Amino acid sequence: MIFISELAYSLHLGSDKNRKNISREKAKTNNSGTTSLPNSAIQNASHLTRVDKHNYRKYDNQAEDIVIVRGTTSLVDDVKNLYKQEFQKSVDEYNNNQVREDRKIKDYFTHVSNNTKNDLACEIIIELGNKKYWDTKDKDFKTKMTNVFIKQVNDLELLVPNFKIASAIIHYDETSPHMHIVGIPIKYKNKYGPSIQVGKSDVFTKTSLRKLQDKMRILCIESFNQEYNQNSILKDKKKGRNKDFLVSEMDNYQEMVEELDKHQDNLNKANEKSIKLDNNSNEVKDIVENLKNLFGSKDKYVLTRDDKDKLLNYIDNVNDTNNDYKNMKRLSNTLNNVDKELKENRDIINALTENNEALNLRVNTLTNKLTEKEEEIDNLTSDNNYLKSELNKWKNKFLKIINFIKNRLSRPKDKDRYSDFTTDLYNHGAIDQETFNDIRNNYSKDKRKVDFER
Repeated sequence: MIFISELAYSLHLGSDKNRKNISREKAKTNNSGTTSLPNSAIQNASHLTRVDKHNYRKYDNQAEDIVIVRGTTSLVDDVKNLYKQEFQKSVDEYNNNQVREDRKIKDYFTHVSNNTKNDLACEIIIELGNKKYWDTKDKDFKTKMTNVFIKQVNDLELLVPNFKIASAIIHYDETSPHMHIVGIPIKYKNKYGPSIQVGKSDVFTKTSLRKLQDKMRILCIESFNQEYNQNSILKDKKKGRNKDFLVSEMDNYQEMVEELDKHQDNLNKANEKSIKLDNNSNEVKDIVENLKNLFGSKDKYVLTRDDKDKLLNYIDNVNDTNNDYKNMKRLSNTLNNVDKELKENRDIINALTENNEALNLRVNTLTNKLTEKEEEIDNLTSDNNYLKSELNKWKNKFLKIINFIKNRLSRPKDKDRYSDFTTDLYNHGAIDQETFNDIRNNYSKDKRKVDFER
């Protein structure tokens, strides 16, 4: 028998509604057994500091069971640096266009932190497998999840390029290994304010988040199977809540159960025959007990034809019923074995299908990225050709201007005026040292005087 694990997967985006006490209480009895429900939004700098302490285990000095995949040992610094990297240029451009000082943004990190309409950053928590699964695994087995989580970070960046990751940390100090990812969702080409801004609701909608979860779970189980050399499959999700399907709820399994039920009915009928025979055995017993001895013999009995027929009929019924019962029992066992084998084969096919979907997803995503880059290259090539054309045009105009100046310097009546003009061009950076020397050395008054004396 091939044993294939069915693993639950969860990817949750921090939400402010999970701050409520009722949500935290519900998390304690979460059906999936995950630790990822009671996460919350990062709305300001204060929230970010609390997440920093929690993710890095700074409140209890137990940092030995965490693995930093992205970022440094300071989440706050990582997010601030990412803000400067992503927004500073856009903020500077915005400030340069403002006449009033009170409309300028001094520090975008502080600006967003003080704005209750926007989240300062987003936290995503990823977990594969529940408490029941990981309870049976040792530390070495658990820590192999590091490579799986690293691929999840890379896949997340691939699928959501507008989500810039500042920090990714794996926690191994709880029963189920899980990863906290903190980043900044970015929206571009804004009409009001800086052209580049924080935009959680633009990057993560209900639809886009659901699609992201579907893609990430497929990629995760593929990475897991590759890392652990297994053929595990994902538990199916019901719509609405992250509750897993039971095996008995699978469509194919239900069809098999219905077939087994039909044969079970026949088995029950055979069993009823057996019960009836048990009841008729009293009549047979009476016949046997009332048999009379053959005249002159103690060991032989007299049996009427009617009693003989009853006994023979009873024996035939017993044999038929027992044969039916044995056949049905054998068939039932066979069907159970077939059902078990079919389920195992179906699980293997599901695992291979999920792995294939994951590989296709990565290939398609990378292909789309490559196509985008090729389009960018084509656009840059076109722009480059245009710039070359413009450069040649202005270069020709510049040469014409230089030749014009040289021609004027050769005329006595214009030489002083254009000599001063040449000096002004050089002083204002319109011509370089080489061009200035060429004009002065070959067309200046002093140069012409030396040439004439020779």
